[in-house]
Amino acid sequence: MTSEIEIGRGKRGRRAYSFDDVAIVPSRRTRDPQNVSLAWQIDAFHFAIPVLAAPMDSVMSPATAIALGRHGGLGVLDLEGLWTRYEDPSILLSEISQLAPADATARMQEIYREPIKDHLITALIQQVRAAGVTVAGALSPQLTQEHYSTVLSAGVDLFVIRGTTVSAEHVSAEAEPLNLKRFIYELDVPVIVGGASTYQASLHLMRTGAAGVLVGFGGGAAHTTRTTLGIHAPMATAVADAAAARRDYLDESGGRYVHVIADGGLGRSGDMVKAIACGADAVMVGAALARAAEAPGGGYHWGPEAHHPELPRGERVHVGTVGGLDEILFGPSARADGTTNLMGALRRSMATTGYSDLKEFQRVDVVVSPYQAQ
Repeated sequence: MTSEIEIGRGKRGRRAYSFDDVAIVPSRRTRDPQNVSLAWQIDAFHFAIPVLAAPMDSVMSPATAIALGRHGGLGVLDLEGLWTRYEDPSILLSEISQLAPADATARMQEIYREPIKDHLITALIQQVRAAGVTVAGALSPQLTQEHYSTVLSAGVDLFVIRGTTVSAEHVSAEAEPLNLKRFIYELDVPVIVGGASTYQASLHLMRTGAAGVLVGFGGGAAHTTRTTLGIHAPMATAVADAAAARRDYLDESGGRYVHVIADGGLGRSGDMVKAIACGADAVMVGAALARAAEAPGGGYHWGPEAHHPELPRGERVHVGTVGGLDEILFGPSARADGTTNLMGALRRSMATTGYSDLKEFQRVDVVVSPYQAQ
């Protein structure tokens, strides 16, 4: 039973935990790190590492999507980003990285006013497909109906519907909302949808037929959702709740497994390890990969919330550059801050606690042990 805390006489709240609030407990068994598997699978697609790159212009270009795919992960293309608005956005990406903080939001709003062009969506997807890696592209719920046919015709393998929060029951008096259940049923490709941050929201998205659910709300480095809207979902609790929904939906559906993908608050290797320990099958990361020398953000990181035309609830943040993509994923690392050799850290944590694969590692013991980085 979950206990509630009295905030005042008229309001009670549930205690929720971030990744900084929990820690993994070693067990009586250990194993060699080289005997640990980091592989996972969603639908018919197999991956060597449980890493999806967030669809953000500071993280994903065609080149970085291809590179991550060749490293065994999945690069998710932002189909509403600069690559689908401009023939060559490299000059604009460079400009964004050099903007003064006071000017960044207004100038980014101007840059992203350029309309999305279907022929650029097609070219972007086909460029990645030609490299022979799995192709995934993301649209927001608001623009999915407008562009999804172009995305499917271009040959996407996995379709991602990603927003700050996505519900299975959006209500609108202005326009007919996207009917997720009907939409997903009619598609020929697997759909990953999110974000969700509660048990009930996750369960509802699983019932739409989604292959995977993104879990997170405003937890990323480039988000200011909590300060702007007052909304925030601590990630350890959100992932554990979604994992419970996955278990219950497995029973309800007679054996249909929906993957839980943590999306937010995953800036360092320890966060990724704890996300899987709390029940995630894989992680979607932004800032961690924006630190790569190849990242198009040039040491800066931002998401679509940072240039929202009416209510920005994100910002361009400086994350720096710590090494090449290969070093960030696999090392060797010359840093002890959790920003490089992410997969080595995950592999070692699993080995230290005696687990040989990701599904087993979801059963590892955790403790509540709040930690404040110095």
